[in-house]
Amino acid sequence: MDIMQIVAIGLIATVLIVVVKSQRPELGVLLSVVAGIILFLLVLGKIGSIMDIIKDLTARAEINMVYLGTILKIIGIAYIAEFGAQISRDAGESAVATKIEFAAKIMIMVLAVPMIVAVLQMLLRLVP
Repeated sequence: MDIMQIVAIGLIATVLIVVVKSQRPELGVLLSVVAGIILFLLVLGKIGSIMDIIKDLTARAEINMVYLGTILKIIGIAYIAEFGAQISRDAGESAVATKIEFAAKIMIMVLAVPMIVAVLQMLLRLVP
């Protein structure tokens, strides 16, 4: 049932955007952003359920919660950057979209470095 609501909202937003964009392009972009936010809010509850499961599994496996937090930040950066890049592309600004994606990749690399170092240190302890 949820997917039907999401698709219906997406299709309604698409039709509205196409109609409005021919008369007022700036409103088309605004409608696109609003539709994206509404769709994100609809799935936010599902994300919370997934987070609870991941936290439970992390606790059972006795994995440091810092690593889980870092992974979730990386996932969040990827999704937010993709959303921003798609909005920029919808507005006809593919150069800006490319720069958003590039910045997100750099931020992900910065967050991933401590985890990579921890894995390498663990490997070095295993090798005599």
